[in-house]
Amino acid sequence: MSFCSLLEFDARLSDKLRVAEKPGHLRNVSAFFAASGDSWFWFAFLFVFWFYATPFWKQWAVVQFFGIGGLAALVMAIKFSVRRKRPEGEWGGIYRNTDPHSFPSGHAARSFLIAVIASAFGPAWLVVMLWIWAPLVAIARVMMGVHYMSDVLVGAIVGLLIALLGLQFYPPLSEWAFMWMGFSLW
Repeated sequence: MSFCSLLEFDARLSDKLRVAEKPGHLRNVSAFFAASGDSWFWFAFLFVFWFYATPFWKQWAVVQFFGIGGLAALVMAIKFSVRRKRPEGEWGGIYRNTDPHSFPSGHAARSFLIAVIASAFGPAWLVVMLWIWAPLVAIARVMMGVHYMSDVLVGAIVGLLIALLGLQFYPPLSEWAFMWMGFSLW
């Protein structure tokens, strides 16, 4: 199978999942999840949350904040190197205007990074909630027509790897987090 035929398959599969132009509950839920991974929302949330949090939650917010920031720089570097155009469509004008490139998905990367970092900190209810939310964000980006399936798959992998790598260098968590997850990168 050639690279061009893989891209065609990716576009066909992504198009079959698309609901952006179909009114109804599935579209509304997809739009909610597709936007829930916005970096501006997470930066604002974490900034405000930090002021009212206990020391434990302040640490969680700081790690998330800097993880998201570092990941954003990496994703943008990849996007501007690859320059894959987003799928055609109307929904998500702000994404299309401010970032015309789709590969990899920053939302998918961000949501999986957030879930991994939450796994290192707990509590269990938050970990479960974020591991349900992360794949919903990724698939919603395809369903709303702003990404191809390969964009979100690679974005999720990038987010996972960067979070795991970052936690290796975070001394209070690195040993405990990776014993809890059952592996080590080194």
